[in-house]
Amino acid sequence: MLSLLQILYLIIDVMWFLVIVHVVLSWLINFQVLNLNQPLVGQIWDGLNRILEPIYSRIRAFLPDMGGIDLSPLVLLVGLYAIRIIIQNNIQALI
Repeated sequence: MLSLLQILYLIIDVMWFLVIVHVVLSWLINFQVLNLNQPLVGQIWDGLNRILEPIYSRIRAFLPDMGGIDLSPLVLLVGLYAIRIIIQNNIQALI
């Protein structure tokens, strides 16, 4: 059971990292530091969007319209952190 919890921690950590990279990359693209016409940047951006956009779209369905501000990555990060805390606090009961 402990191995499954460690795998779940790994998945949560990878998702956390992907969301942070996606947010930073979106800032760099919007401030024109990076260009989507560059092949590597375009591929990374497309890959991250394919992974995260289905999750973001479900979160956006519940969030009110903020007029151009997308809070779905923040909600996802808070949710991932909450799941991690719940697992950590209840790990003794699960083992």
